[in-house]
Amino acid sequence: MSDIAIRVEGLSKQYRIGGKQERYRTLRDTLTDAVAAPFRRAGRLLRGEATGAAGLDQTIWALKDVSFEVKRGEVVGIIGANGAGKSTLLKILSRITEPTEGYADVFGRVGSLLEVGTGFHPELTGRENIYLNGAILGMTREEIDRKFDEIVDFAGVEKFIDTPVKHYSSGMGLRLGFAVAAHLDPEILVVDEVLAVGDAAFQKKCLGKMGEVASEGRTVLFVSHNMAAVQNLCGRAIYLREGSLVADDTPDVVIAEYLASRSKAAGRYIAPAQPPDRDAYFTRAELITTNGEGSSAIPMGGNFTLELEFKTRREISTPVFSVRLSTILGENVVAWRTQETYGEAPATLNGGVVRLYVKSANLLPGHYTLSLGLTNGYTTFEVLEKVLELEVVPRQIYLGGKGPSSKRGEKIFTPCSWTFLYD
Repeated sequence: MSDIAIRVEGLSKQYRIGGKQERYRTLRDTLTDAVAAPFRRAGRLLRGEATGAAGLDQTIWALKDVSFEVKRGEVVGIIGANGAGKSTLLKILSRITEPTEGYADVFGRVGSLLEVGTGFHPELTGRENIYLNGAILGMTREEIDRKFDEIVDFAGVEKFIDTPVKHYSSGMGLRLGFAVAAHLDPEILVVDEVLAVGDAAFQKKCLGKMGEVASEGRTVLFVSHNMAAVQNLCGRAIYLREGSLVADDTPDVVIAEYLASRSKAAGRYIAPAQPPDRDAYFTRAELITTNGEGSSAIPMGGNFTLELEFKTRREISTPVFSVRLSTILGENVVAWRTQETYGEAPATLNGGVVRLYVKSANLLPGHYTLSLGLTNGYTTFEVLEKVLELEVVPRQIYLGGKGPSSKRGEKIFTPCSWTFLYD
């Protein structure tokens, strides 16, 4: 028996966008259109308009020439920005949609959770949907019977198991959907970013279950924007960008490349071509990650360098450079000023480059802005408000396995340890 669970070769998927939505058509509509069509085409020709479908629709490649293999028992994380083709790939692997080009071979029974309530019939009860999904996965009734109580307990919907699913909340539907997909012994488990819908306790429960499934030697494909989950759960990661496979390596390597490529424009400022009428001004500002590439994203506790290029029209004997980091809502978090963090900066005649090195930025996940200032201690030459963006992405920091959250209003984290002296 081959050790390959999934083989993808030259996989491409094209979608048509911009087409008109077809309404329900009667026989009279069809006959009327057939008679009128030649006159409409003639009118478009006289006006010089396109007459075919190409004039009405556009196409987009959600996936383009993607190839990779996944071995049995591998846990693979799939990352990328929104619209990169991650969900399309999983839908093809789950046989929900067909590829335009190439092929995807899946060797084994697939359990998939791509959207809340995928595969559920809203009129059927939770109990009936468990058996329906099990049958779709190829399970016998006896196999489903053995797993039934475990599924219901995991989902926490005991009171509502005989209630039609259409009356479930989105969270209840998600819990039951994941429980069915994970417990009915699929050889390949495919999970999209639907875990983001659940609360923190449920997400932790799901990640634990996926780890358990992986430890049993089954294959897991996991799409997520949570880099900490990918790093901790997966032994391999695939990075998709604009439908193409960019990187396929260990999570650390792939995540680093992903972060380096994200939102580079947001991490760079170039002054307008017309220089301002000031004695000193910034001409360029750029965020640089540890690998030397411009980027506006760092992991929690990561390092970054801010490179500031400036020009002067006269000698500035005591230049003062300042950088202020704020939340996206404008709340000040921290500021770095040369006179406080360095001392007196060297005098400058024509300008030059100044670099700020920040080690172990203990910021919680979220979006931040950077504002720049240039003075001589008395005169303010230039202030650039919120000119750069910095994104901090989550990763596991503490031993508890659950990273700190910015949802409670905190902005920073600090390393710590605990000691318990019980009787």
